[in-house]
Amino acid sequence: MNHIEIYSTNQCPWCTRAKSLLQSEGLDYEEIDVSSDQARLLEMMERSGRRTVPQIFIDDISIGGFDELSKLNLSEIKAKNSANDTRY
Repeated sequence: MNHIEIYSTNQCPWCTRAKSLLQSEGLDYEEIDVSSDQARLLEMMERSGRRTVPQIFIDDISIGGFDELSKLNLSEIKAKNSANDTRY
């Protein structure tokens, strides 16, 4: 099962779009709000090499922001998650 993380802020429209896109595909994600958490913001910058939000990681691999997410084939990620899902 893929682990998806999104570093975001409260006022970020691209963050909202990224979360909506994942939700529309039925993909779960962990949201990390860096609005007021300096340590998590620094963590995001170290992991991604970028200062902007959203920063999205799939299985600890930085894929970038909303633009990069929207170019991925999310159906493949969803199918992989379904195939590995052992819950009935």
